[in-house]
Amino acid sequence: MDWTAVKFDWNRARAFLVTAEEGSLSAAARALEMTQPTLSRQVAALEEELGVALFERLKGGLALTQSGIELLAHVRAMGEAASQFSLSATGQSQALEGNICIAASEIDATFRLPAIIQTLRTLEPGINIEIVVSNQVSDLKRREADIAIRSFQPTQPDLIARKIKDINIWAYGARDYFSSRRLIEDPKQLEEVSFVGFDHTKMLIDALQAKGIEVDESHFPITCPFQLLQWELAKQGSAIAIFPEDIGDEEPQLRRVYKSLGPLLTLPMWLVCHRELRTSRRVRRVFDLLAKGLGAPDVNLSSGT
Repeated sequence: MDWTAVKFDWNRARAFLVTAEEGSLSAAARALEMTQPTLSRQVAALEEELGVALFERLKGGLALTQSGIELLAHVRAMGEAASQFSLSATGQSQALEGNICIAASEIDATFRLPAIIQTLRTLEPGINIEIVVSNQVSDLKRREADIAIRSFQPTQPDLIARKIKDINIWAYGARDYFSSRRLIEDPKQLEEVSFVGFDHTKMLIDALQAKGIEVDESHFPITCPFQLLQWELAKQGSAIAIFPEDIGDEEPQLRRVYKSLGPLLTLPMWLVCHRELRTSRRVRRVFDLLAKGLGAPDVNLSSGT
């Protein structure tokens, strides 16, 4: 390769890429943790080096020029390569001290992680922990997290995972909720019964109907994707909500609904990380402590599945 043919600064290329991806100089500056004037100078310097205009400066912001559009695909490939390089280098690290990012759902982060994090901080005080709390799936390949707790087995070949256990999901309601209702072991008794729904309430309706509980959308007057609000609504007697049994059973204000029908769902718990990170002592240590704390019967990161 003729290295002298590379006539531009790669850091400036990154500034162009992030500006194009984020849509504005201000957003890109925040993403790169630099000032907007510095970022603007880097983009302008790249344009001068290449001899092309990459953006049109419009009143409402920036717009890619045709040259910018054509060059963006190439610089995206550079960004992916840089990300993979960083990922691989992280995997080679043998230092226990450093940062770890864990992705978890609202329920897992609130009810399962605190005790594990306390143990981790006690055993490994040199590890700094960032927790990304979201019910959306974090992209481990793009380094949105190092380790993720998921309710499904990953299919990407460059991810490795450990199945922790299966978790039964039940419907729960406040004890006071039932005191004024003739309820609630008979699934046919649905008068005055209200459930809290998610964004995709149809899935929950299907699960209930599969158990012989003939609900429809009229039984879901409250819809909320935020699980902690669902938790409080159930505790206060506003409606019935669904929770994992190890969490719902521990709350004295709640009781299972339709116990004779068994759990509404059974979901797996998986612990997932990128395959390149299996050689990192820090990631392996946190992975093992998470697996043990979450209830895995046998912890072995290299097992793959």
